[in-house]
Amino acid sequence: MLRLVIMLHSNKACYLLPALLGLWLLASAQNAPPASPDKPNPASSSASVPGAPAATPSATPPTDGGDVVMPLPDDQQPANADRGAPPPVAPNQPGDTVQVPAQGQAPSGEVNGVYVFKARVEEVVLHATVVDERNRLVTSLDRNAFAVFEDGHPQRITSFRHEDIPVALGIVIDNSGSMRDKRPAVNRAAINLVKSSNPKDEVFVVNFNDEYWLDQDFTGDVPKLQEALDRIEARGGTALFDAIVASSDHLKKNARLEKKVLLVVTDGEDNASRETLEQTIHRLAAENGPTVYTIGILGGESHQHKARRALQEIAENTGGISFFPRDANEADRITQQVAHDIRSQYTIGYKPTAPQNAGGYRSVKVVAHAKGYKQLQVRTRSGYYAGQERAAAQ
Repeated sequence: MLRLVIMLHSNKACYLLPALLGLWLLASAQNAPPASPDKPNPASSSASVPGAPAATPSATPPTDGGDVVMPLPDDQQPANADRGAPPPVAPNQPGDTVQVPAQGQAPSGEVNGVYVFKARVEEVVLHATVVDERNRLVTSLDRNAFAVFEDGHPQRITSFRHEDIPVALGIVIDNSGSMRDKRPAVNRAAINLVKSSNPKDEVFVVNFNDEYWLDQDFTGDVPKLQEALDRIEARGGTALFDAIVASSDHLKKNARLEKKVLLVVTDGEDNASRETLEQTIHRLAAENGPTVYTIGILGGESHQHKARRALQEIAENTGGISFFPRDANEADRITQQVAHDIRSQYTIGYKPTAPQNAGGYRSVKVVAHAKGYKQLQVRTRSGYYAGQERAAAQ
């Protein structure tokens, strides 16, 4: 400062003073301590000012990786383009399961028309129909009315839903020679089933005789389904079990909807399959497999008892119903009942107390009790093979 005072008395002070002040300010800035990156600037942080408004959160929600969608693999896209392109996410690996949301939680939303659900690891999902003592549907029960048992042991219900959700539906119809005169009535009944179901259902058609064909892949387009049903080549034998197993596999591998159903219509005994009845029931008993409804147009003939037994066992083991009308004209009434049954089901999920990697068959029983009802009957699958899908994928 002494030098500065002396210079002020100098004739050259007017020229040197601005330069010296600039150098002094630059040196002061260089010697100042750097700001810590871990501490916000108090001037810009509303948190340090009492009464200041909170910072506005980002409009983009975080991604937690919990949403799982089941798109079709690229190499298995159907020829028809009405389903739209799958969302840009990685497809599930074989054996992965898509589960229902927790209690009171609706589906997370839709992506290209596909319902997205929160995944629950190793949760077993049951679709249950409840009727009273007079066989009338009961649709007003809550979660507390149900109890689930696996191999006789009570299980904790981890998810519960009762609402009309879309299903992946396979229509599997006998196209053998004996069905020639019955097909027009059966086809009308099948189309009316689609029209009476959830409009967002995805449906495919399999026609079979001694072989089976996927005549229409998943679609909601009624004219396309009608065209597939009208491909009648009534000839040959009846490979019923093979057609059911193939259709179930198609649901497991390609369905984008969590709930799966098969409607099977035939008029006789299987006489051409490689699969047996026991093998077919085993394959249908995979974790979260389809519910199967069967219609046997057997005409009341006594020699068809073997065919009747097969259709009953397939339906009952999967939680479905078997019907035996006197003729094909009753099929339309039956399919209306099936559509109502599907849309009135409860979806119940639980995580087994026994580890799934232990494998083996697990018997399942669901019971329901509610005030005002003397006796409630619950119809659902009778059991499943734990880890079957995972083992098949390895």
